[in-house]
Amino acid sequence: MSTAYIFHQQQLLVDQNFQLPEVERLSDDLDLNTGHDVIARDLSPHDVIPEGFQLVPIRQLLTLWNKKQFEDASRAVQLLEWRRNHRFCSHCGEKTQAHTHEFAMVCPSCQYHQYPRVQPCVITIITRGDNEVLLAKNARNPRPVYGLIAGFVEVGETLEEAVRRETLEEVGIQVKNLQYLASQPWPFPSNLMLAFRAEYAGGDLVLQEDEISDAAFFKFDELPEIPFAGSIAHAMIMHVTQGHAVADDTKAWL
Repeated sequence: MSTAYIFHQQQLLVDQNFQLPEVERLSDDLDLNTGHDVIARDLSPHDVIPEGFQLVPIRQLLTLWNKKQFEDASRAVQLLEWRRNHRFCSHCGEKTQAHTHEFAMVCPSCQYHQYPRVQPCVITIITRGDNEVLLAKNARNPRPVYGLIAGFVEVGETLEEAVRRETLEEVGIQVKNLQYLASQPWPFPSNLMLAFRAEYAGGDLVLQEDEISDAAFFKFDELPEIPFAGSIAHAMIMHVTQGHAVADDTKAWL
């Protein structure tokens, strides 16, 4: 029997205690190469959810599981999505085959190898003076949650350039004294969040209204609702406003 990560899109099959099922291994299961008998698979449209089990959004598990458990689930769902999206060769269109001992989809015709990719994203916490932090509300989030400035790194861009560009685009200000903090895999769908701290350098708040519905500098002791514990945004805000420890090893502070 194998411990199984069984997904339906971004939902994971767990029991009432949020534990993974034990299943018979199938030929097309994805072996996660953990050193233990652990596999991942997509829930078939014909599969019936077993009694005592449920599908739970993996975002919800972030608040229920420890960091290692969530990272393992994150890795599993990202690898499944990668395999699902690379069933055909991007060079010649031939149907691909899974490599026997590494994460690669191989074209039997032209031998092109397709490997998993991550999308780098920068996320920045911006301070002004000794007691203010910039928080912004995402225009697509109906809840009154205020988070941090974040966005994808563009082709040919350094991480520092991405921080400055995203900040200028979304809230219209300049930043200085950038400092790298930590990183977090984020499987929505396959991102790597790279956390930075920066200081306000100048400019007035001008919002990119299709992305940001509100933004302001808040006093450390007057914060609005912020992202949930377990997210890198929450850890960054706690680090700056409450002095929680930060290290280049993410495990030490998330």
